[in-house]
Amino acid sequence: MPKKSILQRILLTAVLFIGLFPMGYFSVVELGIAEASTETDSMEIQPSRPFDRFVDNVAFGVGEKLTFDIKYGFITAGTATMEVLRLIEFENRPCYQIVTRAVSNDFFSSVFRVEDRVESVMDATGLYSWRFEKRLREGNYRSERMYTFDQRNNQVVYREDTIDIAPFVQDALSSLYYIRTQSLEVGQSVFVENFVDGKSFSMEVKVVERERVSIDAGSFDCIVVEPLTQSAGVFKHKGRLKVWLTDDALRMPVLMKSKVIVGSIVAELVDYELGSVDEF
Repeated sequence: MPKKSILQRILLTAVLFIGLFPMGYFSVVELGIAEASTETDSMEIQPSRPFDRFVDNVAFGVGEKLTFDIKYGFITAGTATMEVLRLIEFENRPCYQIVTRAVSNDFFSSVFRVEDRVESVMDATGLYSWRFEKRLREGNYRSERMYTFDQRNNQVVYREDTIDIAPFVQDALSSLYYIRTQSLEVGQSVFVENFVDGKSFSMEVKVVERERVSIDAGSFDCIVVEPLTQSAGVFKHKGRLKVWLTDDALRMPVLMKSKVIVGSIVAELVDYELGSVDEF
């Protein structure tokens, strides 16, 4: 192979490692819960128990699907989707099955293939997590995680351990959906209890400013939020991460930017389908 071609390949690979490996910052996913769950058509919703809470949700519902382009500078490296797939029964509770995917495009896959999948089962009335799974496939890197939450007893089963957790804890994916339902005032912060890969922590999400942005999906008045604690999945970041949420009842994420060593990774909304909000 000519020296020039070898150099070009090395440079391209370097760009891909910088640009594609952090695709998991925004949406990384795994399916697998659907086979073990049943649809809600015939399920009987159990009455509230003492541990329950109710969070008013008019932001999202079944059928919502958001599609993003993942960009590094002027290069489009792949796509990511975030979808509220359906309503299921889990632990005798009505739950949202939320799925995200991130995949590299055909050109970049020839050098550095990315296929990330993550899934969260989120209580539909209390908006806390019951189960989380992820599978990352990024070049030669492989990672799989699965853990279930016992929200009634404030514990999580992670690998071989049973770990105490805060009440109504979130996983890496459900955190964003919970934030969308909260009152967001510029200059204030929202705190979310998280459990990610064996670690329990409180994540501060700072409400930074209001800003209007124009992207492929349209022009939107937004509230900009910045998670201040490192995490994984949607809010994973090694540098500064900002998320633009629409300044309306939907709080739909339309833009996400994370600074890396050189430049920044951007997830930009290119298409969306709104879901139907259920009443419980």
